[in-house]
Amino acid sequence: MVATQDPSDTLAKILENVRALGPTLRERALDAERAGRHSDETIADLHATGAFDIGSPAEFGGYELTVREQLDVVSEVSRWDGSCGWTVWVGASTNWIPAGSGAPVVEEVYGTEWVGPRVAGSSHFPASRGRAKRVKGGWIISGGPWTFGSDSLWAPYTNLGCLADEGDGPYLVAVQVPRVDLRFLDDWKVAGMRATGSVSCTLAQDELFVPNYRGVDFRHIVAGTIDNGLKGSLWKAPSLGWAFSLMAGMSIGLAQGALERFLERSAGRPIRGTSYKDQLAAPATHLMLAEVHSKIQSATLSARANAEETDRLGALAAAGTPADPDYMQMFSARALVETAYAAKWCAEAIELLQRNSGSTAITETEPIQRAWRDARVITLHGALNLEALSENYGRLMAGAQPHQFAGITTLDRFAPAPPHKA
Repeated sequence: MVATQDPSDTLAKILENVRALGPTLRERALDAERAGRHSDETIADLHATGAFDIGSPAEFGGYELTVREQLDVVSEVSRWDGSCGWTVWVGASTNWIPAGSGAPVVEEVYGTEWVGPRVAGSSHFPASRGRAKRVKGGWIISGGPWTFGSDSLWAPYTNLGCLADEGDGPYLVAVQVPRVDLRFLDDWKVAGMRATGSVSCTLAQDELFVPNYRGVDFRHIVAGTIDNGLKGSLWKAPSLGWAFSLMAGMSIGLAQGALERFLERSAGRPIRGTSYKDQLAAPATHLMLAEVHSKIQSATLSARANAEETDRLGALAAAGTPADPDYMQMFSARALVETAYAAKWCAEAIELLQRNSGSTAITETEPIQRAWRDARVITLHGALNLEALSENYGRLMAGAQPHQFAGITTLDRFAPAPPHKA
């Protein structure tokens, strides 16, 4: 870990460490893509930068950076390799799930030494194939597989979404499962973000008993109603603002890295079919670069604003003066839709750079084509359905209620949760 007490010094040191490691991450990216996962060496190297501790509790030795500071780290890692950026984003942005599950889970996740991300999450959507049945002292878990388990290959615990029904209709339970009780499938065969190893997982046996504290009604997690023993304002920050401000950071970092690579490889390169001997001297290039800049800048400004607002709202809640629930719902919807737009703008910016990079830019060894694919994968994330998010935010703007649904991106986070069964 970084040996410093000043948060600003901590951020500067982590960013310095990431920049030093960056060329190595880029050099390893092709082999990692082919393997469908990062090497253990890369996970250890990322850990050594401090990147996996940026959103971990201070009480357990984590850096507990603000969301705005975490955004800078995710962007910097993504600038060098999108899959590494995704892995760091998940490592930071899923901390609210164990934190919302209560003190015993927090102690279990953060109380021991570990190299790599602390927790992963999988299938926290209503379509989860997991099932949870309450029994004496805990839960019986069955079903699966659980899909899109980013970071599960390296985390000591994966939080699985499971459906339970005790007679009043199904509801989602978040179940913390140790990696020893899981089996990982070799099913991550995708167009981009290939090295994230976001595989599906199943239980090692047909059923698994977990103690009561490891299975938590997801409505309590999103509402933040369970005491976790943590003091910082980060743990009172709106979870959607936290997770999705950082998600935008991936797109921004990818676009920044692609722009830098374009400028590097285009100097002195002729444009076929014209008399230009240097692509950087052509007016068409200048116009394109200005458009690329504007798309990246728009994404950056909105992500920073959402991260700063997330921190402000967390501080208000920690001080005992939380913002109005209607505003919190509006902000959460805004953070989601603006993240979807940031992903769109950055993917479009990279596509412009790719299209103006010539045929050699399609080779496996060229970082621009990898950024192009990785950025498009972000736009296809299940939580970034631009049209659905736009409709929900537009409904709120018009004075109507958004769609109500269960799962990790529900906007119905501020209604009273059912009584918690300890």
